[in-house]
Amino acid sequence: MISVVSIDLVPAELGAAVVTIGKFDGIHLGHQALIAETVNLSEEHMLVPALVTFDKHPGSYLNPKTSPFALIGPIQKAELLEESGIELLVTLPFDEALAGLSAREFVEQILVLGLGAKAVVIGEDFKFGSGQEGDVKTLSDLGKELGFTVLVVPSVEIDGVRVSTTHIRNLLEAGDVKTAAKFLGRLHCTRGEVEHGLKIGREIGFPTANISRDAEGFLPKDAVYAGWLYADGERYMTALSVGINETFTAVPRLLEAHVIDVTGLDLYEKVITVEYVEFIRDAAKFNGVEDLVAEINRDLDKIRAILS
Repeated sequence: MISVVSIDLVPAELGAAVVTIGKFDGIHLGHQALIAETVNLSEEHMLVPALVTFDKHPGSYLNPKTSPFALIGPIQKAELLEESGIELLVTLPFDEALAGLSAREFVEQILVLGLGAKAVVIGEDFKFGSGQEGDVKTLSDLGKELGFTVLVVPSVEIDGVRVSTTHIRNLLEAGDVKTAAKFLGRLHCTRGEVEHGLKIGREIGFPTANISRDAEGFLPKDAVYAGWLYADGERYMTALSVGINETFTAVPRLLEAHVIDVTGLDLYEKVITVEYVEFIRDAAKFNGVEDLVAEINRDLDKIRAILS
């Protein structure tokens, strides 16, 4: 997959494209429907499947105080898009210049001149241009004038609920990683480098890998989860703990992973991925080490049963 950060950097020799546009801040089932249609159309008409997205949520520029956290980071997004068949990823900086483009200017500069779009795939609620002046009808009208077709993909629903990044984020904030996975179409995950911590877990017999706080992937509610850890091509049964570790000392919120029934595993300074499978219990402060150890053992028994 070719990845560029400016429309001017798109290789001219690529040729015409089928383009889908959006934040794609979760690559959930709704996003996957757009991507699949883009790839299918490109294969049918021998065009390049291209995706235009942004380096940040538009809200972080327009309303930074209320902008939501993304579900996935840029590396995660690029990997998922490449796996899905996208061949050109254009990640535009959402800045004053881009926010100021009118609907027509966006279409002419980005889609027509920049990408040679022959078809554009969008969702039902697509908005674009300065002040979100453009919608599906605007794009369709411009397409007829400028030589591309527009395909509108219906929203995806599960059990009568529309799949959206906001709904998935709410599920994760409630600790419901199992339902979130249904809407994502995959297990939610966090990816980051293992860093040195206080080594408290090691002292009580449950060594943990502390994931760097600049890791990609939205952290769910403070709690203990059953999960998987991936490192060096191997998958390990894992207990995941999100929280501030206040039994011993309050530390900034972090993700810790304890690989179950494996000894001598050195993960320091390695980039690992963890997947959240199921909620086990809320984070809690314990009266002492004995209470904590007893609870951890109960957690591990539950996790073994879930993942076995």
